Amino acid sequence: MYMKKILAGALIVLVGIGVISFKEDDRNFQIAKNLDLFNSIFKELDMFYVDTIDAEKMIQNGVRGMLALTDPYTEYYPEEEMSSVKELTTGKYGGIGAAIRYYEAKDRIAVIEPTEGMPAAEAGVKAGDIILAVGGKEMVRGDMKPQDFSEKVSQALRGEPGTSFILKVMRPLKNDSTILEFKITRKSIRTNPVPYYGMVRDSIGYLALSSFTENCSKDFKKAFIELKQKGAKALILDLRDNGGGSLSEAIDIVNFFVPKGQEIVVTKGKLKQAQGSYKTENEPIDTKIPLAVLVNGGSASASEIVSGSLQDLDRAVIIGTRTYGKGLVQTIRPLPYNGTLKVTTSKYYIPSGRCIQAIDYAKKNADGSVARTPDSLTNVFHTAAGREVRDGGGIRPDIEVKGDRIPNIVFYLMNEDIIFDYATQYCWDHPTMESVESFKLTDEDYRTFKELVKSRDFTYDRQSEKMLKSLKEVAEFEGYMEGASEEFKALEKKLNHNLDRDLDYFSKQIKTYIAQEIVTRYFYQRGAAMERLKDDEDLGKAISVLKDGKQYSEILSVKKTPEAK
Repeated sequence: MYMKKILAGALIVLVGIGVISFKEDDRNFQIAKNLDLFNSIFKELDMFYVDTIDAEKMIQNGVRGMLALTDPYTEYYPEEEMSSVKELTTGKYGGIGAAIRYYEAKDRIAVIEPTEGMPAAEAGVKAGDIILAVGGKEMVRGDMKPQDFSEKVSQALRGEPGTSFILKVMRPLKNDSTILEFKITRKSIRTNPVPYYGMVRDSIGYLALSSFTENCSKDFKKAFIELKQKGAKALILDLRDNGGGSLSEAIDIVNFFVPKGQEIVVTKGKLKQAQGSYKTENEPIDTKIPLAVLVNGGSASASEIVSGSLQDLDRAVIIGTRTYGKGLVQTIRPLPYNGTLKVTTSKYYIPSGRCIQAIDYAKKNADGSVARTPDSLTNVFHTAAGREVRDGGGIRPDIEVKGDRIPNIVFYLMNEDIIFDYATQYCWDHPTMESVESFKLTDEDYRTFKELVKSRDFTYDRQSEKMLKSLKEVAEFEGYMEGASEEFKALEKKLNHNLDRDLDYFSKQIKTYIAQEIVTRYFYQRGAAMERLKDDEDLGKAISVLKDGKQYSEILSVKKTPEAK
């Protein structure tokens, strides 16, 4: 009887192994079958289709369709786009150091921001210059899409460091424009990951980190030590709109604030090489300095590792709005013919054990769309001190600060380059600016801006008008319009489009964006960061918390439940 039980158990195990083996064989057969079908279909089309097909384009579309079934972070880079991969990981490229974009008014590409100290800025190129030719080759759009046109000009401006060319631009002036030519020598450009740092209040330091590119931790360390030497007794780390980057750089930055040997990230994937544990490897700089981290919906990936780890270890107060929720890790894989695949290989888990990935791309809807994990399906984890934190939806701040929503009118003013053009006009009338601190957009300046808006016959979609129109259509369909017609007329009158009223009503928000655009023209990214901090609710809250030691400690400790009497 005992032997029969053993044999029965063995049979079950063998059958189980057989099922697994069968499923694996079946999967391999399906893969081989479909690859053969893809190859055969392409050959048939290439041979028999009535018109000559673009082989590369057709196969590339097939690759894109395949990748579309994964996630937005899994991407293929052919050989000619390898520079994009290098720039993504290192923050370096050979070029002139200038941001550009399509400028609809001229159907050309405009320089929107030369980088401080880089070839374009040193040669005299300014924001607002319209690019006419690069190295003698005219830059015209033709039938290209604006995005493709921008990429074409970008590639023309880039090249091997040390190579020179003539950049021909049209510079708009107050009542005219002039053609200028600059001889520019390309150099190795490295995006500055620390656009600004300084003392913001009493003994509180501020450090903005814009990306996690190669060696950014060294820039961070240098700035942090300098702030401490200037007397910083507390630090505000700004990770807002930092989309992430290198995992190792993120861990090195956390290491500045926590002891050596602390586990920060665990990765879990399908393959053994995708699994790992990442700990701090160096002695920290300061494990006691009070720390506040600013985040928002644009803070993702490595930014969430830093902010989430510091939260899990009760090492910093997180302030702002919920982060993006990217808990996935990508690996660069080489492909034949010098191509590259950036592929998601694992999920990461921070010290509390949670993964903050907000979207499960394996569970797509029939139409291909995906949805964020609802809060009701997230799980509770605990920080080192026992505070509750949750997974599956980004990093929730310890203190939420809901800033003003960007009004619809601001989006259209920026999209139609009116704020951009006004900044160019402002620079005509003000060749120099004394300092960021002394700059203030006056009422007279804003009147001039409003005149420019009106001269452009500016209009924009107002959501209230759209909603009212939809409501009227529903009311008519359901038979309620007859009894409510007077109310609708009264509401239409109140919601009547009035540009003067809107420009005045939203003046504070509009002035903020104008000021940032203007200051950037004189003081580049450093100035733009300083201007943003002038009226920053998140910064104000961080300063308040760091100045109040009792509140800071209470936030980072578990609230005790009152004992029953």
